[in-house]
Amino acid sequence: MTPEATPAADSLLQFKDAALGYGSFTVLSGVSIDVRRGQVATMIGGSGSGKTTLLRAATGQITPQSGTITAFGESIGTATSTELQRLRQRMGVLFQQGALFTDLNVFENVAFPIREHMPLSEHQVVERVLDKLEAVGLRAAAHLHISEISGGMARRVALARAIVLEPELILYDEPFAGLDPISLGITAQLIRTLTDRLHCASVLITHNVMESFAISDDVYMVGQGKLLAHGTPDDLMKSAEPYIQQFLKGEPDGPIAFNYPETPAFDKWLQHHKGHS
Repeated sequence: MTPEATPAADSLLQFKDAALGYGSFTVLSGVSIDVRRGQVATMIGGSGSGKTTLLRAATGQITPQSGTITAFGESIGTATSTELQRLRQRMGVLFQQGALFTDLNVFENVAFPIREHMPLSEHQVVERVLDKLEAVGLRAAAHLHISEISGGMARRVALARAIVLEPELILYDEPFAGLDPISLGITAQLIRTLTDRLHCASVLITHNVMESFAISDDVYMVGQGKLLAHGTPDDLMKSAEPYIQQFLKGEPDGPIAFNYPETPAFDKWLQHHKGHS
């Protein structure tokens, strides 16, 4: 594979008829997604619908059971560990729980990817880190330890770290969780602004319909083991599909079940424990 291979149409992340799951259990099948440079794409769906599975597949944590997944025009599923590491260096990831290093201060948390992957002088490191902290409103918090900042501030530190290498593809796992209304709105606009400024692609995994729809170019909805809908935010808002409307309106009754579905793995586990009772 060539180091800088990219498809002609600037498609940075593409799923083609992909089936995703764990072992013999398939979470999603027939998934086709195309995220292009300059776009904000949002993945929505109920809890347990497979949104995080999409994120794991995009970063090569799991390989497709069938179909293909490509990032920057290169296959994720067939990449060697060295090739996968190189592809991941072109991505930024905001993890759902932040995944900050509690023994490092705010500055060093954001600086960590630079120190690992970029041969910059200390002056350049300081400039870049403070620039990214400024973008999330936390420049003056650079010296604080993680234990000294709020949960919402920690989310913004994690966002600064995700963008510090100025990646071509940024993946956000629940970027609005734990944010107050003001921070939430600012963070949403920041994601849009960064996507435009870096001319990258951003993928949001989120439950937040209002804020994500306001900044998204494309929306993909998963549920019932498949990709249920794809279109602009306006397309989905106008959809007459009961599943889509139930999710968007937050209605308790409809095709989206509250209970996690039973699987063969659960049945096997249950029979094992019944046999020992």
